[in-house]
Amino acid sequence: MSIRKLAAILARCCLLLVIVLVLGMIFAGWAPPLWLLFPPAVFAGAVLLVQGRRTARAMKGATAPTPVETGAPVSGRWLALNSPATKVPSHGLHTYGQTYAIDILAAPDPDPRPPFAKLWPLVRGNSHYPAFGAPVLAVADATVVHVLNGRRDHLTRTSLPALIWLMVIEAPLRETAGPSWIVGNHIVLDLGDGTYAMYAHLKQGSVTVAAGDRVRAGQRIADCGNTGNSTEPHVHFQLMDGPDLDTARGVPFTWRGIGVPANGESFTPQDEASPAPSLD
Repeated sequence: MSIRKLAAILARCCLLLVIVLVLGMIFAGWAPPLWLLFPPAVFAGAVLLVQGRRTARAMKGATAPTPVETGAPVSGRWLALNSPATKVPSHGLHTYGQTYAIDILAAPDPDPRPPFAKLWPLVRGNSHYPAFGAPVLAVADATVVHVLNGRRDHLTRTSLPALIWLMVIEAPLRETAGPSWIVGNHIVLDLGDGTYAMYAHLKQGSVTVAAGDRVRAGQRIADCGNTGNSTEPHVHFQLMDGPDLDTARGVPFTWRGIGVPANGESFTPQDEASPAPSLD
């Protein structure tokens, strides 16, 4: 086990200890010395800070990596959010190989997505969002490395109270459980030459491939869902230099015929009309 992997596991254990102590103090009337909270909290924060700074330092001192060209992971008209074309790291952190990750939302014209609500409704069903159930495609001929398919699709977090709940309660708890709880149902593909593609937040039960399968570019491998740390149905896509989210570093991508769409930019893959059929 690498030092990076061990540090990530120990940091999650420390964060879990802090949460247990705080909940015990609030709900069970425990009265442990407050100083007990500081060592695990400081260690967990230090691991996150050090790993992020090491990655940032390595990026700053090195020549910008050449983006890996792939096909798009979807067909139809989509909208980009949290794009590396707008800022790097795109999601604010280098952890979990997400330096150059992108989120995309289905955006047919006209777009039927409900607007963000300040207070009400607190949550909505996923069927209100056109991305839910949309096909997710292999971006290249590849080998399936890892699959997770059993996490449930939760309701949206598209109101201010629900978003606060996600950030303050859900996200820290998922952080303690590990990256698989953060990304939800997901697939990792080995594209060759040390490059791996990861698709996150997939619909429960929709994955059509298994570890060890070979897939073709354009093949439908899953459906878009709303699992893990997700506010609404969308596809999270990233390239990495390894299959383990705890130790992988992000790799920049460019989609053939599209490039990298910036935040708020819509795009339509050129080959959307004829995605390759499933090999099932």
